[in-house]
Amino acid sequence: MIKIVAFGASSSKTSINKKFANYAANQMKNAEVNLLDLNDYEMPIYSVDKESEFGVHPLATKFREQLDAADGIIISFAEHNGAYSAAFKNILDWISRGGPNIWGNKPMLFLSTSPGARGAQTVLEIALGKLGRMTEGKIEHFSLPEFDKNFDVEITNTELKAAFTEKLNAFITNLA
Repeated sequence: MIKIVAFGASSSKTSINKKFANYAANQMKNAEVNLLDLNDYEMPIYSVDKESEFGVHPLATKFREQLDAADGIIISFAEHNGAYSAAFKNILDWISRGGPNIWGNKPMLFLSTSPGARGAQTVLEIALGKLGRMTEGKIEHFSLPEFDKNFDVEITNTELKAAFTEKLNAFITNLA
């Protein structure tokens, strides 16, 4: 059975990106899904001083272990002022201290969504540029615009659903 780690890169308790990551992961047949909540990995803001004094935070190690145990990773990025959420960036800073190859060169599916017409495409582009250089694994990506209009318990717009399914199927192929 394929093991998938999925999370919304947001600390909002009502995160639409967490909903979207969960939806995507659960479209996969025969997959064991581990849906992470960034609130369970809240740590002090990363600094070299804190790392020197206390070492790598235990929650960073725990988060990294979840990634290591997966065959593939799904992240749906929330856009905060045109970039990652502070919660995700802090986790990224901490887990990067546990050694190179954070993502284990595993296949990844990068998603983004927002209530707006661009569907958080700016943060998705940042993620592809930055995180894409941190892995040799294949990355598929998809942005869902106007979440409230195009998503209920699934993607309701048929064209968007077809485009999403194409990216999801490519991700699944990359897992093989």
